Amino acid sequence: MNVRNILMSAAMAVSTAAIAGTPVYLDSSAPLEKRVEDALSRMTTHEKIRIIHAQSKFSSAGVPRLGIPELWCTDGPHGVRPEVFWDKWKQAGWTNDSCVAFPALTCLAATWDKDLSHLYGKSLGEEARFRGKDVLLGPGVNIYRTPLNGRNFEYMGEDPYLAGKMVVPYIQGLQKNGVAACVKHFALNNNEVNRHYTNVKVDDRTLYEIYLPAFKAAVNEGGAWSIMGAYCLYQDKHLCHNPRMLNDILKGEWGFDGAVISDWGGTHNTGEAVTNGLDLEMGSWTNGLHAGASNAYDNYYMAKPYEDMIAAGKIGTKELDDKARRILRLIFRTAMNNEGGFGSMNSEEHYAAARRIGADGIVLLKNRKNLLPLRNLANGKVLVVGENAIKMMTVGGGSSSLKVQREVLPLDGITAALAGKARVEYQRGYVGDVSGEYNGVTTGQNLAESRPAEKLIADAVAAAKDADYVIFVGGLNKQSGQDCEDSDRKGLGLPYGQDDVISALAAVNPNLIVVNVSGNAVAMPWADKVGAIVQAWFLGSEAGNSIADVLTGKVNPSGKLPFTFPRRLEDVGAHAMGAYPGTKRADSDIWDLSYDEGVLVGYRWFDTKKVKPLFAFGHGLSYTTFEYGKITADSKDMTADGKMTFTVPVTNTGSIAGAEVVQLYITDNKASVMRPAKELKGFDKVFLQPGETKNVTFSVSPEDLAYFDADKHEWIAEPGKFTAHAAAASDDIRSSVSFTLK
Repeated sequence: MNVRNILMSAAMAVSTAAIAGTPVYLDSSAPLEKRVEDALSRMTTHEKIRIIHAQSKFSSAGVPRLGIPELWCTDGPHGVRPEVFWDKWKQAGWTNDSCVAFPALTCLAATWDKDLSHLYGKSLGEEARFRGKDVLLGPGVNIYRTPLNGRNFEYMGEDPYLAGKMVVPYIQGLQKNGVAACVKHFALNNNEVNRHYTNVKVDDRTLYEIYLPAFKAAVNEGGAWSIMGAYCLYQDKHLCHNPRMLNDILKGEWGFDGAVISDWGGTHNTGEAVTNGLDLEMGSWTNGLHAGASNAYDNYYMAKPYEDMIAAGKIGTKELDDKARRILRLIFRTAMNNEGGFGSMNSEEHYAAARRIGADGIVLLKNRKNLLPLRNLANGKVLVVGENAIKMMTVGGGSSSLKVQREVLPLDGITAALAGKARVEYQRGYVGDVSGEYNGVTTGQNLAESRPAEKLIADAVAAAKDADYVIFVGGLNKQSGQDCEDSDRKGLGLPYGQDDVISALAAVNPNLIVVNVSGNAVAMPWADKVGAIVQAWFLGSEAGNSIADVLTGKVNPSGKLPFTFPRRLEDVGAHAMGAYPGTKRADSDIWDLSYDEGVLVGYRWFDTKKVKPLFAFGHGLSYTTFEYGKITADSKDMTADGKMTFTVPVTNTGSIAGAEVVQLYITDNKASVMRPAKELKGFDKVFLQPGETKNVTFSVSPEDLAYFDADKHEWIAEPGKFTAHAAAASDDIRSSVSFTLK
């Protein structure tokens, strides 16, 4: 049980007796705002100051005099971070802070399944609640702009509509536990290189159409209780205290009533932090007690320097009251929320959820001659090759690194699934990263290897010649320069000479299956030489079982790509325009980065510029087949205040049950401004038995047809002809229908 929750009622009763009268905020049946205002009215200026900045690495102070508890944050978004010391990043050495690692958010987005997103949030929220955490620092919804971004694996892909629809149920499932989502990183945090010094230059149309919608959905539809500011700059102002982004858009246009929390070390100035929308300052000196043990946290920008400004009459308390009000609201929703239950940790239900989400997010990219699923083994030989088959992936990658109770490795999952059916052998193939430590958490693995690269390849090839199947498990890992916070990749290619290993294996065995473990697209110069390609993501605690479930056919793959796999880096809009990583200013640390590709991000660029991808956005195969009927509309015309319903019948024409993600794209046939060739405006995942047909329906309103007019600062839906496309991927349109917006 969560001791903190058990003691909460007693603490509240004690504080009630200690305060004259009956405080409204202690009565959980009273309206939230009355409780907040009552508490605020009883606080001193010093107490208000204390609750708006950190008191430790991951907590901010409460108001003990009033029985208001501390607020505790924890890193996510894939699991609850292990405990560190009060003032240091060093591990605290607890023996009961291991967790279930859930699949990375790229995998969740690849499920295209809103119900699974809710299950993800609910399960993670239960783990956080059990550990006494109030704010989970996640999920992330920054847009996949370049495949070099080291942090893409923490986000939900390249399309704002998909990210927005997938983040909402995650937030709702999480917050039902009384744990706040802290949606990050708001906004324009689309690369890690120079992340503290990059000043993003982006036009308003691109900002509102591409980079803000998922955050807006998180706030207005998901009801997120907190938002984390980004490290980078916009309009020469840091995004943790940016007046346009935080005051004008988030709190003004969207009416956000929650708290803005700085990223750790993202606050830079007292005056700007006070006036430009920041509510809770965390981690301004992340290297420990920067200013000494007695006063480090008092010296935060929004601590004593702020209080001194008020005392000197240099600034009033209007901003302070608003900040304190928002933090109180956050505390009442979380730390003083008795309706969130006690939570649970490392439960079999959570492992089952992780396994299911992982398997449903795996994407079958290629399956020549139905090589998969594995079958007709007859006690034959299956060779597994590759370091990623034996390397733990839950440790590393930055702040999302975890300390897990257990992690099923791909080799172990495959071996267990084929027990009694085939003999499983293993060859290393290549050596990548032999370390197994991040922030004091160690994997305990010994991945040392003495054989040179040539010998590793030769041994793998020799073992592959007589194998019935060869399964290469490679890709990226979570080391710096790959899928990792605070660094970007150097190129699109696979590291550690893996292309040579794959090509050598393909030359001796046609039944080669490549399982790519990554949170980013990678180049595949060998794609035409191999039998099958599986995109497996970072799958967390149940990684090996999820992969084995798909390879053996226990689970029919239904994942679809949440971002485009390009053939070359130069095919990506940002790189084709030379708009990465920006230009360093003379005599300054600041880099200016212009988003010159505008709204043409991801498939919008590939489709509009007619660039053929390696694998398109929304692509994903199945072990069965689906036939799409003709899409129809319930009317030929859409009125300005009406909606249209589109219907497409989908039939499972194969021999096994499976799920298909039906996608709806809209084309503006003739517009007064440049518009992408088509844009995703609906999707639905439908499960079908063999021979079964279901009608998939989509509702589209004029708002879905609009573009953002920066000059008028409003969304414009121009009357005219549009086309709706039913598709299995952005490059796989099955049928289309035209209609007119009146």
